[in-house]
Amino acid sequence: MTIDFHAEKNELSYTGRIADNSWTETILSLVNPVGKNVLDIGAGGGIYSKAWAQLGAATVTGVDFSQVMVQAAKEHCADDPALSFVQGDARATGLPSHCADIVFARALIHHLPEQDLQAFFSEVIRLLVPGGICLIQDRTIEDVKKPASPTHFRGYFFTRFPRLLTVELARRPEDGAVQAAMKLAGLEQVDKSALWETRREYETWSDLEEDLLTRKGRSILHELTDDELADLVHTIRDHVTGQEKIKEQDCWSIWIGRATCGTIKGK
Repeated sequence: MTIDFHAEKNELSYTGRIADNSWTETILSLVNPVGKNVLDIGAGGGIYSKAWAQLGAATVTGVDFSQVMVQAAKEHCADDPALSFVQGDARATGLPSHCADIVFARALIHHLPEQDLQAFFSEVIRLLVPGGICLIQDRTIEDVKKPASPTHFRGYFFTRFPRLLTVELARRPEDGAVQAAMKLAGLEQVDKSALWETRREYETWSDLEEDLLTRKGRSILHELTDDELADLVHTIRDHVTGQEKIKEQDCWSIWIGRATCGTIKGK
């Protein structure tokens, strides 16, 4: 069963973590956010919106199509006046044109139908100031297929239940398609890099077990029944128990592009 982002039972699915230094260091190698206005599209519970603010962004606006997620983000980021959250569609946010120096979208585009990818990047161009930066973080199918290990235990999802790869094949973007859509929308200097991001470190197996059984932050696990999920958790336990501290790492692709300086679209 596909995750329902609008269901109140899933309100906390994308909260409760902080962005790791592995993410922070990569972002800072690509862009300087200090004093910039950042849009985080597909913000979920605001984990990365807060991270951008901590990196020195002047303002961060998180956008999500789910009012449930927006409310969760507002509650968990209420202590930072630089942060705000609004409900909006990634393809038509309703925000003013040229309001952002940086547009960021993490784990968003694989939820968009392929035919909507161009509409999303056209909206990104409308939102960016001339010379502004677009950063997209998502997984290609090649990222998904990285071998399982005691730190990359997402890989065990697919070795234990191969049918999940069929789900991923249907939704994961191809590098060429992403770069083509970015360029067609008007983004220049488009490039792609890889990131092994530490998602979280767990003090005990029980902490990880709880995270997995609640399907927290892992939409693919909503494709499993409760019994299948319990079986998967048992499989992962056999591979990670005995570690003093359990580190979870995921492989990502990051695409970067710059809005054309000489053209202002949306006017």
